[in-house]
Amino acid sequence: MRVFITAIFIIINFLMQSTVLHYIEIRGVIPNTTIILVVSYALLRGSTEGAIVGFFTGLLQDIFFGTSIGYFTLFNIITGYLFGRGNHDFYRENYILPMMLCAVAVFLYETIIYIISFLFRGQLNFIYILSNTLLPETVYSCIFTIPLYRILFGTNEWLELKEKYKYRLF
Repeated sequence: MRVFITAIFIIINFLMQSTVLHYIEIRGVIPNTTIILVVSYALLRGSTEGAIVGFFTGLLQDIFFGTSIGYFTLFNIITGYLFGRGNHDFYRENYILPMMLCAVAVFLYETIIYIISFLFRGQLNFIYILSNTLLPETVYSCIFTIPLYRILFGTNEWLELKEKYKYRLF
């Protein structure tokens, strides 16, 4: 059941990221819900499931939008694994830590894309990229983390209760 619901979340996230979220863009920036999904799963379920969700979300991005397979997949796997290492050390009901970690992950993600895509081509206008892409997308994704994390948290609690009482007779 958990695998099925996780697959549904990944597919819905991919469809929303590539279609619907473009209608709510602000100054050409949309929230990165893929990173929010990976970090949230890593925080709620641990580094293994975070890396698995990162693999499948990254693979979808690579297949449909990437120029080579493995670039987004590798980054999402590393993100899911690293951010899931401390999932037992915080309260899941706390929304500040997922917001901060998603902001850090989005900022690192966009910085790596800038370094690989633009810096190696000789375009050194980092201040322009910082003020027009990195910071707005980080803030927008940080705000978008609250409702998404709430949905994922509620679903995770429901699934854990269902798994806990699965083998009870009464």
